[in-house]
Amino acid sequence: MPNNPAIPGLDGDAPHFFAPWQAKAFALTVHLHDQGRFTWTEWVDTFAPRVGGTAPLPDAATTADHAEVYYLAWLDALQAILGDKGLAEAALIGEMAEVWRRAALATPHGTPILYEAGLTG
Repeated sequence: MPNNPAIPGLDGDAPHFFAPWQAKAFALTVHLHDQGRFTWTEWVDTFAPRVGGTAPLPDAATTADHAEVYYLAWLDALQAILGDKGLAEAALIGEMAEVWRRAALATPHGTPILYEAGLTG
């Protein structure tokens, strides 16, 4: 098995994704790269300053806390590269995020969140 660099705060036995959105952001990034939308060098140049600029977490932070910070930086980089490449406008991303927020607020706990639930309001 290759010696891959570790994500800060993650030990070798811990899952790398602690929420579905983290896995989806990762998969979308890899898919867009595979489709030739950006090079991996462009991705690293966009992502590295964001993940490198995060404040250290307190000693009591859990592995999930570290992953949350890491993937929030990942998501910020993904939004930036989508905008830089003209693949999605920042305003559209913001509008969609607001629809998802409203959908989440309108959805009872334990029920799948449906995008359509946030379209009214």
